[in-house]
Amino acid sequence: MTRLNSVIGALESGGHAFAAFAPPEPAAALDLATSDYDGLVFESEHKPWDATTLRDTLQYLLNRRRIFEAETLAPSPTPLVRVPVNGAEFGQWHAKQALDLGAYGIVWPHISTVDEARNAVAACRYPRLPEAERFDPPGLRGDAPAAAARYWGISNTEYYAKADVWPLDPDGEILAVIQIEDQLGIKNLPDILEQVPGIGLILIGEGDLSQELGIPRQLDHPLLNEARQRIVRICDDHGVVVGHPHVTASNVEQVLDEGYRFLMSAPVRSYPGLELGRKLTGRS
Repeated sequence: MTRLNSVIGALESGGHAFAAFAPPEPAAALDLATSDYDGLVFESEHKPWDATTLRDTLQYLLNRRRIFEAETLAPSPTPLVRVPVNGAEFGQWHAKQALDLGAYGIVWPHISTVDEARNAVAACRYPRLPEAERFDPPGLRGDAPAAAARYWGISNTEYYAKADVWPLDPDGEILAVIQIEDQLGIKNLPDILEQVPGIGLILIGEGDLSQELGIPRQLDHPLLNEARQRIVRICDDHGVVVGHPHVTASNVEQVLDEGYRFLMSAPVRSYPGLELGRKLTGRS
């Protein structure tokens, strides 16, 4: 069976993965279901958490013709979910519910310590005995695979074989993403990457990082550039993929040159007929 998680597929081949944040709503899923993104991160940190709506959103993301033409069970784009809880809250139940609905990965905001990172990865894994291969971090996820297996289009047994975190498990299809969003997280990042196996990629949280630096949303400020560069250097030293959350047409070449391989680019809605009409009628 081919790779089910398109984001993992792109990254493990040495390439780049393209993604976007999207509200966890069916209308957004419909808008993006035929896009060329590798993945979508349904945003539940700053949007309301509603598991029922998230379930419907995941269903609306599936496009039967795309799946048929691709001759694969893999959804396109691959759905990930950013959960509401910060790392220090040690939340697990949001991740459990999102994964049980069929999400292929969890984005964890505000991870600043080794213990927080360990909890994040562990919440994405099923338990196993200490003598089992790849035991650490020990799994904390509860067992209820039926809905996720149905969404993935495979049996429960096949789901168990694939429902582990990549790259710790080379055959795993679940991506554990942690966000570094403060100075403490940057300070602890080397220890996090050395002591917590199973982290799929690091995503920089520019908004909160800029707030802490006293330069809110000044994304080109030298202080923020220096902080980003520190994160990229640490990730490069540890062979871990690093993601950029605000990729635009004006900075994408620089982002690629700086070594980012997970690129989040927001879709832009345009109104060319409206804009030209307003201009021609003196309404501009």
